[in-house]
Amino acid sequence: MAVLDDLSGFEFEDVMEDVFRNLGYENVRQAERTADEGRDVMMEEVVDGTRRGVVVECKHTGTVGRPVVQKLHSAIATFEFDGPKRGMVATTGRFTGPAIEYAQRLRRNDDPYPIELIDGEDLREIADEIGLDLYNGRIEILCDETLRPFDPATSVAAPAEEAFQDIDNIESTDLPAPHSHVTFRPVVAVTADTNAVFETSVGVIHRVNDRSRFVVHAERGHPETASGDVSNLVLENLHATVDLEADRFEDQFDVVEERRFGQTQTEYKDWAVDRLREHQTTTVSYTGDNNVTYTKTCEPNRSDISIQSIEPVYLPQVRHTTDLQEYSYPYEYFAAGPSRVTSEDEIHQCVHCDIAGTDNTYTYCANCGSINCNSHIKTERLEETPVCTGCAVTERFAFKTKYFYDEANRDAFREEYEAMPFYEKAKENTWLVVSAAVFVVLVLLGVLATVGGL
Repeated sequence: MAVLDDLSGFEFEDVMEDVFRNLGYENVRQAERTADEGRDVMMEEVVDGTRRGVVVECKHTGTVGRPVVQKLHSAIATFEFDGPKRGMVATTGRFTGPAIEYAQRLRRNDDPYPIELIDGEDLREIADEIGLDLYNGRIEILCDETLRPFDPATSVAAPAEEAFQDIDNIESTDLPAPHSHVTFRPVVAVTADTNAVFETSVGVIHRVNDRSRFVVHAERGHPETASGDVSNLVLENLHATVDLEADRFEDQFDVVEERRFGQTQTEYKDWAVDRLREHQTTTVSYTGDNNVTYTKTCEPNRSDISIQSIEPVYLPQVRHTTDLQEYSYPYEYFAAGPSRVTSEDEIHQCVHCDIAGTDNTYTYCANCGSINCNSHIKTERLEETPVCTGCAVTERFAFKTKYFYDEANRDAFREEYEAMPFYEKAKENTWLVVSAAVFVVLVLLGVLATVGGL
């Protein structure tokens, strides 16, 4: 982690914010960078049921002397916190003897504001323990936990086979093994509290007191809030993760791909704060002292939003592709063991039109391998089995179009048709037969009416 030495002072503070959040501290936030008064990071911890404030000074320098530790002691004393307080000094370098002696003396004297010293070597050990890695000169999230990419009680291909179950004219035993590809996509589960009060001269007009929990797709440079279904899938299965062992999954899938998080927790935190501010901004109406109605846009400040936790995990996105004769059918979903959320489904989609979705009925054409809606599937005249309008050979018999697998079937039926007696040929067009019957009945009724009128 020699790259620690290449960070700027502000970047080092960002790194330390990530470190402390990973270590389990709560309400971790940075001070305003204009005038931190010796306090770079503030946070809280609960020890034996007692909540304690912690003030951190970050020094990106080779050596930290006693004056820095003394200054932090004063900053702790003036830090507004209702409860016990302590401090830390974190540096990429080392501490001088007098600095170490001063911190030790505070502890020996049971000072109300003890100070812990963390040097560069300590930081490297901590980073290894909590999973922070360096990549391209940055410290990013490193995670080795993933939701399960498949249900161990079934086969990897079971979801694709299940998707074909409601397709008419094909059985699961007729399906070839699909090509399987799993991508372990980085996501972070964010828990945040928003406490904001908006006041005017007439008093409080709006208040936000909310805890939010949501999931963010954490691809580098492209964070995106996950849909409600995907968020629920992740949040409901965070307790059931497994180690991400690529070799193990290579035995199950044809292709295994792992994406990097690529950013620090602080970058994800800042992004989440901005999204929450947008989401919780609202316009309210109120009546002023002069009995006039006003409107005001209420947007929480960044300080009103506290990120309580950022939990990284990999979310498997599985893609099965089933090849059936002339067509390929991808089926893609986010997986968490037996649970999944479909992200792409071309099995439930007519190859000839825009009809799609599991609410429709589809039929497989064994002649060409297509999946079709009711408008594009017909009954093959010679063999009485389904054939699609895309591959069928057609010809009109008894003024009605008939569908055939191929020209050979058409020619075979043509010979049968030529040999049929007239009444059997007429049956090849039910509508024609019914219409003729109705016509005859109407004629008879007309004749009877004429005779009765004589």
